[in-house]
Amino acid sequence: MKVSRAVNIDDLRTGARRALPHMIFDYIDGGADDEITLRWNTERIRAHELVWDSLVDVSKIDMSTRIMGSDIKLPFVLSPTALQRMFHHLGERAAAAAAGKAGIPYSLSTLGTTTVEDVGKATPGPKWYQIYVWKDHGLVREILARAKAAGFTGAILTVDLPVAGHRERDDRSGFSVPPRMTPSTIWQTIQRPKWLYNLLTSPRMGPANYPAANDGDPRNLAGQISDQYDQSVTWKDAAWMIEAWGGPFAIKGISHAEDARRVIDIGASCVWVSNHGGRQLETSPATIDMLPEIVNAVAGQAEIIMDSGIRRGTDIVKALALGATAVAIGRAYLYGLAAGGEAGVSRAIQILADDVKRTMQLIGAKDIKSIARRHVRLPRGG
Repeated sequence: MKVSRAVNIDDLRTGARRALPHMIFDYIDGGADDEITLRWNTERIRAHELVWDSLVDVSKIDMSTRIMGSDIKLPFVLSPTALQRMFHHLGERAAAAAAGKAGIPYSLSTLGTTTVEDVGKATPGPKWYQIYVWKDHGLVREILARAKAAGFTGAILTVDLPVAGHRERDDRSGFSVPPRMTPSTIWQTIQRPKWLYNLLTSPRMGPANYPAANDGDPRNLAGQISDQYDQSVTWKDAAWMIEAWGGPFAIKGISHAEDARRVIDIGASCVWVSNHGGRQLETSPATIDMLPEIVNAVAGQAEIIMDSGIRRGTDIVKALALGATAVAIGRAYLYGLAAGGEAGVSRAIQILADDVKRTMQLIGAKDIKSIARRHVRLPRGG
């Protein structure tokens, strides 16, 4: 599809469905188990209503803000997501370049398919590196040092993935890393010849910043990575990582007030409210419903990012009104990446930016600081 014709994020989702094999699209699009939390994330945001201030001069709108030590042009960032070259052959480089041109941060996943050095070259803008706690702490220190040398300005520790959630769509479609060649998956890929050609003519794909991507039997990659997840991780581990990084640091995957206060106590600069886009613990609350409790607990002592369920600029404004410092988008830009590479990501960003600006004008907020709790309400029984 011509991504320039996309009117909203759902149009880009349609483009992604047309561009990708069924199993790859479902990997982006799906959630855990019955996908209840996946649906709640969006439905609960939409249940909140916006109200407006009248007779406000909105001839000039300032959407800029500051997060994780960087001034950014828009109040949202690109979330870290794994294996982006699986969705488009340029993967993380395309997404990072689009973020840089828009003046917003790009977050690179530990399981990204592009090196920190190449992502560093792709965007001059703010860059954050997302990490897990590996059993081998030396690996963590090594990649943090590489990220800092490559110009990354922030680090993110994801804490809601001690084990992978049960994603039934992936089971049904035959998705795996690396892909298994079965009659079904072969049929899916040959139906998308452009995607297949780009895959076959591009360098071998794998987590570029993880040693197993380049060493040993690639058939063992998923098992090697799984074996490295440290399920005994505690707040003490998070504390030494904050010290090792020595800069802006977010802890991603926080769901309640007590943990938010712990984030502050160990010295992190940002509380990231997330349920992993509904891909981990099924029937966990929608993030918009977690947010007010966490905002009250943080009480201005740290920045707050919220993700999951964001499809419209109105969703972003509602999160800001409830106290988020910024919002993170994941699927919204991945649909654009799959549909049209860098141009598709840029289109996703522009759609949301235009919607945020329009919404701010309609509620009478001339800048991000003017967006207030009074602008959003949840109807009784909502």
